[in-house]
Amino acid sequence: MFIKVTTSGGRRYAQLVESFRNEDGKPRQRTLATLGRLEPGSDVDRLIGALSRAQGRDDPTGQVASSASVNELRFLDSRTAGDTWALCHMWQSLGLEGLALAWSRSRSEIDVLACLRAMVFNRLCDPSSKLGVLRWLDTVALPRGFGFEAAAPDHQQLLRAMDVIDDHSAAIAERLALLTRPLIDQELSVVFYDLTTVRVHGDAVLDGDVREHGMSKEGIVARQFMLSLVQTAEGLPIAHEVHPGSTAEARTLLPMIRSLLSRWPLQRVVLVADRGLLSLNNLQELADLQTELRAQGKGVELQYVLAVPAARYGEFRDKLRRLHEAHDASTPWVAEMRWRRDAQTAQAEPQDYRLVVAHDPEAAHRRIQARREGIRELIALGEQWGGRLDAQDAGERRRGRPLSDSGAKARLYHAVKEAGLAHLIKVDMHSELFRFSIDEERQQYLERLDGKLLLVTNTQDPALEVVARYKSLARHRAWVPHAQE
Repeated sequence: MFIKVTTSGGRRYAQLVESFRNEDGKPRQRTLATLGRLEPGSDVDRLIGALSRAQGRDDPTGQVASSASVNELRFLDSRTAGDTWALCHMWQSLGLEGLALAWSRSRSEIDVLACLRAMVFNRLCDPSSKLGVLRWLDTVALPRGFGFEAAAPDHQQLLRAMDVIDDHSAAIAERLALLTRPLIDQELSVVFYDLTTVRVHGDAVLDGDVREHGMSKEGIVARQFMLSLVQTAEGLPIAHEVHPGSTAEARTLLPMIRSLLSRWPLQRVVLVADRGLLSLNNLQELADLQTELRAQGKGVELQYVLAVPAARYGEFRDKLRRLHEAHDASTPWVAEMRWRRDAQTAQAEPQDYRLVVAHDPEAAHRRIQARREGIRELIALGEQWGGRLDAQDAGERRRGRPLSDSGAKARLYHAVKEAGLAHLIKVDMHSELFRFSIDEERQQYLERLDGKLLLVTNTQDPALEVVARYKSLARHRAWVPHAQE
């Protein structure tokens, strides 16, 4: 910011002006306030004089500053205080000072709580690395009693504070659960559970390392770890867990539920999760856990809304076809059907589940068109290579290396795999000749599935409410950027 002098009607006025860049990145100026008219002895004159003295440029003559000296006046960089003050107030009101009890017996020479508070505030105000925290601390004004009165922390102190926090992570989680209990609805708690994979780079291996090779969210095998997060319907994160990179998503569900119930005295839990967490074993384990809780005299209602990967289960084929034929595919609709699973063992009972089906015509149209276009491109590619092979057999010669049947098969196979259409376009790798086919029956089945969301639930809530709860999961997802070693 700076002081700008303007002239109007033969009189000079002082304005407070700020420089900024617009959305196109071009430098612009905007007037924040008009301070008043410049004249000897005026309030503006005294203000400018005070600012000049603050910069060590006091005029011994006491005369009014000239236009040139006024235009030279600049505001020095100042430390921001509003965000840190507000966060400190919230920190105190939530009782987070009590977190220090989790490591009270730890013999540490550093102020762990102040380091933790600084890193949390930085994450909320200007997320950066540990070194970035140190740079950020030079730009903010910390309230009295924050810590670091003697000197600002260095990089090693922040790292040692992280070691202390990691050593007492379980105790800290218990303290956080205790402090956040008043913020959670005990009667009906809708919780959203989701996982993401975090890619890492580097070859170092440590004892108990969670960085393992597994299938990432991008669909490739990579060195990673998995991060699971539990949030309330209001978006409050209440639990998280770090898993080895090769962990199957479905296996994390039951331990998370048990941990959730042990930390909060909930009376009814409605779990909402994505299709990666669904397995028939999970559904049975959730039912067994409900029976176990009732046997222990705990009146906890354990309910769920889980997305179903319909293409994985062939028993939906006929029922979905009937639903598809009974509704107008060009309009949205919601329906229900039963999912009966036969007993897997002689001792087990058949299971009957409630399925809610929601159809989105716009999503269906986009998916169908994208798949058909991909199939058309691959068929055209296959026909091009087939025609080239036929021409070679007829004696036609072209520049370059001749194409072989095995080469054409390999090239089309890899193209189909990259397009994610290997379940529809079958390249006959066992034939001596170049051949491929389209599974039209499966394509029709997938097109009936397009735009349809299948949810399995044991709630008695209306179907529209079940769909709305699941769709709100997308609004609560927290994506984690790739980490580098």
